[in-house]
Order: sequence, then structure tokens, then C-alpha cells
Amino acid sequence: MNKNSKTAAVLFSQLKNELTEAAVYARLAQIEKDPKNKKILQSISEDEASHARVIAGILGSDARPSSFKVAWTVFCARVFGITFTLKAMERGENTAGKTYRKILQTYPQLAIIADDEERHEAELINMLNDERLNNMGAIVLGLNDALVELTGALAGFTFAIGECSKIAKLGLITGLAAAMSMAASAFLSARADAQAGGENGAEDGGNAMKTATYTGLAYIITVLILVAPYVFMPNATLALGAMLLGAFSIIAFFNFYLSVARGTSFWRGFSVMAGISTFVALVSYGFGYLLQ
Repeated sequence: MNKNSKTAAVLFSQLKNELTEAAVYARLAQIEKDPKNKKILQSISEDEASHARVIAGILGSDARPSSFKVAWTVFCARVFGITFTLKAMERGENTAGKTYRKILQTYPQLAIIADDEERHEAELINMLNDERLNNMGAIVLGLNDALVELTGALAGFTFAIGECSKIAKLGLITGLAAAMSMAASAFLSARADAQAGGENGAEDGGNAMKTATYTGLAYIITVLILVAPYVFMPNATLALGAMLLGAFSIIAFFNFYLSVARGTSFWRGFSVMAGISTFVALVSYGFGYLLQ
């Protein structure tokens, strides 16, 4: 394949990407409720469509967007939030900008497209008002407390009791009771903070309930994941190992999410949370040994 054919293949791939991203941004703009976010998403969709027209003009041919990628990205935005989804998508935008700059000598009209790709990332960082990220403090509270408390409790139960069915029952009782307690504490704390800040009753009640919901759900989901090995595995020691693996998986996913959505260090966050959970589990395992 000669140089020109290689460049054409790169451009055709970029054409398909631009059309796909135009469709993604347009679809996200349709489901976005925040007016500011909606306006910028629509603007970026129009930019991507304009890029596609320029590339199609160079190639003298057209392409179709990837309907699977559009559907998958919209699904991720609904599940994980628009910030995480678009930041992950913008990592590809950085690659696209570099790709265009490599062939500017042959196609100088691509310079404006390269500039747009780099501008999109800054716009997205500044624009987003994501409810999930706004309530990340509540999620961290529920997630971290459940990880520390349940890994410690289950490790202690494993040595002191040794029977998976009993450990699972005790873990669920402990975890669900703690989840309700944590949610109630989060509600009262958020309500007190809002009242101290001078918000009206209806608004501070709604925000406090939302905070409590995020805290409670994060706690309950973590409890179910950590207790599951004791439900499905007959050997308590193997279940303990699977539980710790589940805890590390939760910590890894959560810190990956933050590293993409907020640009934080994955390894720093992971090492701190994993270190705390491991330390508590070892200490509790020792207590279980003494009690046994």
C-alpha cells in the first residue's frame, strides 16, 4: 500500500469517527437536562458533522456512523454519568488531533479540525454539571465506610465462625443495618449543612434526601458484592479470598472512574483505599483468631 492509500485509509477511519461522534453528541444533547450542557453538546455535534463534511470532500466519498458505538456511549452516559463517558471519549479526541496534524502538509485544510478536537476537551472539562460527580462525596462516604467495615467484619467472622452460611447472614445483617444508619447520618448532616447555609426547607430537604440515597445505595451495593462469596462458596477461607478480591475490584473501578472523570491519580487513590481496607481486614482477622 503506497503513502497516499495509507493516508486515505486514515482519513476514511477519521470520517467514520467524526460521523459517529456527531451522532453521539447529538443524542446526548437530546437526553441532557441542563440547558448549558445541552447547548455545548449540540455545538460540538455540529462541529463534528462539519469535520465529516470536510473529510468527505477530500476523499470524494462518504461513510456511515457506528450505530453500536452511539448506542453504547449513550448507555454508558445513562449508567455512569455524562462526565465519565465524555472524558473517556475525549481521550480519543486527543489522538484524533495528533492524527490530523501528522498529515497537515498534505491536507492543510485539516488544521481547523485539529484545533477543534483540542478545544473540545477544554470545553467539556469546564461545562459539565454532573449529578453523580456533584454527589461523589456521598458515594465515597458510603463506599469507603462499607469497604472498611465489611472487609474487617467478614474477615473477623471468617476465623471466629468459619461457616459460610452463618457468616453471610451476619454480614448481611451488619451491612444492611449499617447502610441505613449511614444513610440517616448523611441525611441529617447534609440537612444541617444546608440549613446553616441558609437554604429553604424544601430545597435542603430534597438535597439531603439525594445525598442520603447516594450514600445508602453505594453502601448496599458494596455489601452485596462483599457478602456474595459467602453465599455461593462452601469454603470460608476461599470465600474470604474472593471477598478481598471483590473489595479490590470495587476500589479499582471506583478510582478508575475518578481518574477519568476528575483527572485524579488512579494509583494514589487505589493504594490508599486498598491499604486501609487490607489493614482493617488483617486486624479484624487477628481479633477473630483471639476470640475463637
